[in-house]
Amino acid sequence: MRPVQYAWQRHDRLSVIGSLSLSPRRRRIGIQFSVQKENVRTPHIVAYLRGLHRQLGRPLLVVMDLLNVHRSAVRKLRQAGAPWLHVEWLPPYAPDLNPVEAVWGHSKCSDLANFVPDDIDHLYDAVIESVGDLEWDERLKHSFFHTAQLLL
Repeated sequence: MRPVQYAWQRHDRLSVIGSLSLSPRRRRIGIQFSVQKENVRTPHIVAYLRGLHRQLGRPLLVVMDLLNVHRSAVRKLRQAGAPWLHVEWLPPYAPDLNPVEAVWGHSKCSDLANFVPDDIDHLYDAVIESVGDLEWDERLKHSFFHTAQLLL
């Protein structure tokens, strides 16, 4: 008899907004993230960037991919007058240049590999734990930049 692995129906989903921050003197890499129980839309990105600015307390130079919600959020923030936001855009179809993609890859392929949550809340808790644990591993955070071939 073949084994059966029972899992919840995957109609629910989580989306994660995240960033790696590099201090101006390059002494510390921070990881910030927000887990959404719905698809990420422009207001989520706007709120995330405003919160990141408040948290870090300094102007932001944000490197983003060209996802529509990213472009829309930057446009809204600029229209609202956000002199603290400076954006550099990654070329299209270049996830290998984005160190945050390595964060997601690490969580999906190590901590959450073969993980079968009981429900969406169980998955939410596992994502929070997986990404949150990265804050304490400086070597691993440096490797995300190395993977993107960015020198620190």
